[in-house]
Amino acid sequence: MDLPRFTNFSNAHHFRIDNQNNTFIAGNQYQVLNVGEDLIRLLNPLLDASHTRNRRRSPPDSECFPGTRKRVIEEITKWADAANSGRPNGAGDEEASSDCSMDSTSFVGFDDSEWEVSSDNSSMVICHQATHIYWLHGFAGCGKSAVSLEVAKIYAGSGRLLASYFFFRGAGERSTMNRFATTLTSQLVTAIPATASFIEAAVRAQPGLLTGDAPLAAQLDLLILSPFQAVVDSGVLDETLAKGPFLMVIDGLDECEDKRGVEELIDCVLEFFEERPTIPLRVFIASRVEQHIRERLEVDGVRLGNLDSFSPRKDIEKFLQASFQAAAKRDRVIRAYVRVHGEWPAKPDMVKLIKYISKSFVLASTIFRFVVQPPIEGDYTTPMERLPMTLEMNGLDALYAQTLARSQHLPNFREIVSTIALLRYPLPIAAIADLLGIEVFKVVRVLLNLQAIVHVPGNDDEGDVTLCHTSLRDFLTTESRSGPFFVSPSLHLHLSYYCSSYALKMSSTRANTYCQVYFDRHWKAFTQSTGARNFINEIEEFNARHPPLVNQLSFHAFLCSMFFYSILTVEAPHPDTTELLYLLTECTKQLALAVESPDRRIRLWLEMELPFGLPDRFERVVHFTQDIYEALRPALRSASTAIHAKFPEMLERQPTSTGTEVNHISHEFTLSGLEIFNALQWIIARAQFKWEEAKISPRPPLKLTFDLRSHFRLSFDGMQ
Repeated sequence: MDLPRFTNFSNAHHFRIDNQNNTFIAGNQYQVLNVGEDLIRLLNPLLDASHTRNRRRSPPDSECFPGTRKRVIEEITKWADAANSGRPNGAGDEEASSDCSMDSTSFVGFDDSEWEVSSDNSSMVICHQATHIYWLHGFAGCGKSAVSLEVAKIYAGSGRLLASYFFFRGAGERSTMNRFATTLTSQLVTAIPATASFIEAAVRAQPGLLTGDAPLAAQLDLLILSPFQAVVDSGVLDETLAKGPFLMVIDGLDECEDKRGVEELIDCVLEFFEERPTIPLRVFIASRVEQHIRERLEVDGVRLGNLDSFSPRKDIEKFLQASFQAAAKRDRVIRAYVRVHGEWPAKPDMVKLIKYISKSFVLASTIFRFVVQPPIEGDYTTPMERLPMTLEMNGLDALYAQTLARSQHLPNFREIVSTIALLRYPLPIAAIADLLGIEVFKVVRVLLNLQAIVHVPGNDDEGDVTLCHTSLRDFLTTESRSGPFFVSPSLHLHLSYYCSSYALKMSSTRANTYCQVYFDRHWKAFTQSTGARNFINEIEEFNARHPPLVNQLSFHAFLCSMFFYSILTVEAPHPDTTELLYLLTECTKQLALAVESPDRRIRLWLEMELPFGLPDRFERVVHFTQDIYEALRPALRSASTAIHAKFPEMLERQPTSTGTEVNHISHEFTLSGLEIFNALQWIIARAQFKWEEAKISPRPPLKLTFDLRSHFRLSFDGMQ
């Protein structure tokens, strides 16, 4: 797609933009009045995605230990500072980074469209195309995020950081592309206020840039890249650019769950730099090697850096020595040991430890936390005793398993750990307890033993429980690695139930906010992970494992709502699929059980409209038979009787389903218990009407269509 660009100012220099009131001083320093504040509020950026975030609350909590990672950071800064350097993929430091090769002192300039090769009687200059993108890749835990943070800090300090964004899986919108572009744009406005007017003009021309209606490529181009180009063309940034290009840092791109969005981002940036090879902007990307990233970044014009090739042995040794020395100053047991036995860890043990750790910084930091963590009930080993234990473990997985085993015996261990692993974004301790329906102290008791691998906030109500590293979630959700600690994707079913139940409490807590938004997404994750053939068995096992719940409104209401929702979302190969028929009949049974419950919250569930994440359009056909009709009628009659007895006015104000209506239409994309009841009631009435009208015996199957376009429609479109 050929996107529009800001060309009006391409040849303008040192100008004043009306309604900006900008006074430009030297370099990247501005005196700004009333610029960008309203715009930033309009952009609604994520505040926990940049390098300045509170890392303990918003992982990754990684930074370079002082004096470490010098070689790789030096290579990155050389690349970023080179005005127009060009190197092949994987080039090393020994290669020249000069802008041009020449045979005399003459210099030939270039324009926006291409690099020039020019000569006269005395000289020739050949300028090489810039390498605008640097992709730093490496295995999980090798320190990529720490390097990204250090690079961002360096360029923020020099006034040349355009923006930074740190993706993190399981961190809500920070693991998607939903607010990526607007978050970077807000940082751009702060870094270069002169871009504000161009961004505002783009938003006025295309309001969809801020609502998610515009494609990501358009957002990136019109909100970030073109405004930056326009300000560069104006000459405002000349003094700052004398130091070198601006830099954008994107970390953890592999942790973005929107793979198509990642591909669109890379394609857009590559296309932009291909069209604007002289723009003074560099993009630094750090990620693991994932196929959808690799196939787009292993191309000409992208500098490749393998963090594994920079041996971190000395850096890890420096980190461990300083960390153990600091621990000895704090821990009386270690100090007492050192007074008697001398240096700890002893040099032979340190050599073994560094060899064991190899290149993994996350393993080094996790081992350190494991060794120096306080003793727990039943485990009174000292740091000196735990250190040799780590050398017998088989890498990070064994360390994770050893740490998890410290709490494995405690009540609610599996529910707590599974919840933390599967949450779409992290929650405080109190919110996790609320969600699971247990007391706060039970969550705290489990987490305190896991502090080597989980960040535990000091306050129960503030601060989020987060994993120290994404590799822990990978470990927990991979059965071959975690064994007895495996968190099955089917446990999304349990989390969906917890969310649905808590939503009925209607409290104004973090837990309730989470539940309102994500209860249906956990159900969808459950159905997608188990497959159409297995999810019925999983539900039956769920029922069997929870006998105390069989008389609870929350249990029956949850299943009724989710069964109906699944009719619209579960993939089915053809209309006679057993799974779809199961959903329809079970939905009706659970509806009757819910409204017959003595719970006082029945009205709340019947009237409460929860937003469901339905597809933009769908059409699903079910073959509705006489057997299904007979199976649905008794349960629906029981539900109608119970509702009429308890809330007669509720039925009186609802449209009756006589069967004469051709369609049943709802203009809402939310589902309340009453809307489900009305839809099922219409299906029964309309089926009976169609059969009586046809006067065919035996009654043939009917085609029941679930259709969503501008509204939700049920219809019988004919007989089979």
